[in-house]
Amino acid sequence: MGGRYGSERKARAVNILVVEDSRTQAEFLRQILETAGYNVMVAGNGAEAIKQVETARPDVVLTDILMPGIDGYELCRRIKQQNPDLPVIMVTVLFDPADVLKGLAAGADSFIVKPPSPEHVCSQIEGVMRVQGMTGAREGAEELEITFNGNTYTIKAGKIQILNTLLSTYTIAVAKNAELHKVQAQLRSLNDRLRLAVDEVSKSNEDLAEENLNRRRAEKALAEASRKLQLMASITRHDLLNQLSVLWGHLDLALELRETDQANAWRHVENAVEMVKRINNTLQFTAEYQKVGTVAPAWQEIRSLVEAAVSYVPLGTVTLENKIPPGVEVFADPLIEKVFTNLIDNALRHGEKVTRISFSLKRGEDSCIIVCEDDGVGVPVDEKEKIFSYAYGKNTGLGLFLSREILGITGITIRETGNPGVGARFEILCPPDMIHAPLSRTG
Repeated sequence: MGGRYGSERKARAVNILVVEDSRTQAEFLRQILETAGYNVMVAGNGAEAIKQVETARPDVVLTDILMPGIDGYELCRRIKQQNPDLPVIMVTVLFDPADVLKGLAAGADSFIVKPPSPEHVCSQIEGVMRVQGMTGAREGAEELEITFNGNTYTIKAGKIQILNTLLSTYTIAVAKNAELHKVQAQLRSLNDRLRLAVDEVSKSNEDLAEENLNRRRAEKALAEASRKLQLMASITRHDLLNQLSVLWGHLDLALELRETDQANAWRHVENAVEMVKRINNTLQFTAEYQKVGTVAPAWQEIRSLVEAAVSYVPLGTVTLENKIPPGVEVFADPLIEKVFTNLIDNALRHGEKVTRISFSLKRGEDSCIIVCEDDGVGVPVDEKEKIFSYAYGKNTGLGLFLSREILGITGITIRETGNPGVGARFEILCPPDMIHAPLSRTG
């Protein structure tokens, strides 16, 4: 520490009286001061401090302001009445213009704001001791009345003392402002990190919401598949029992007539063979149907489904147009590929004069529609709904019935809307939440 009093401290010890009712704060200040080379005395309250000033005159007094009994302002006033040249530095957690004015009115020489830094404590002590050593330090000490916020303060202090107090408060203000800027910078950094964290949480919540939505869709689809499988098992069991009953009837009649009427006997045998074929078809369909809903629905690209379906059906001279935009996905049972295969196969088998089959996508009022149309003979008006029924389908491989069941797993429906004689037109209606279709790319 430079200056006259810095060199004097090397020659003699400087005694500091710390007045603090908090033992923790007192010990904190003692540690700072003793580390800096000062001798330290401690008083726990104002009354004790006055006695120590009288018996062991310190060089500087550091006093807390907020104390029970005699507070820091009153203590400073009493010390200055008896010892005008004894520097008093006020240590406080408070700091506003009223504090400064109260301190000046009490005769304070400087201020330190808690929590104090060692550098600031030592610089303030050096400063007030330097002022006390100046000749005429208290010159111009006239009484001044200053009004602030409705309160009047009477101040009697020399110009140097007032200047030193103002400099100390300015130093504190600068230090606090620097701390504020540092805290603000840290706060901005924390805010940026917080925004990033919030963005990450928001993204995670969106992903979780999408995952939960897909899970609920899958659970609903699996429940629907289970219900349909139970229903189909019941229907199939009933059909097989009826078919077996008819089969046994034909075989019994054939046995009865094999000696007396062989022609009729063979006719019953032929009928039995046809019934065996129907039973075989029923069992094959059951094998296909039991796959419905066994695997959870998933998002699948429609254009790729059409391309895959074409690879299973020989088109011959028929042209297939795939107008589905790339990237459009449907949430459906994995067996949906069979739906497209069946639509192509039906057009080839029953369209008679088909030369063209096309798949396209268009927007409905409350859904997206996958369209499959051809230029064949079309479907008669009275059969437009029958072709999707189980009973009707047994004569055509059960394909359209199975297609409707596969689509229905996730709430997708299918209907025939073509004009007889012009061509068949199948529309697959997908609810909005079951298809990812960029609206600008749909027809």
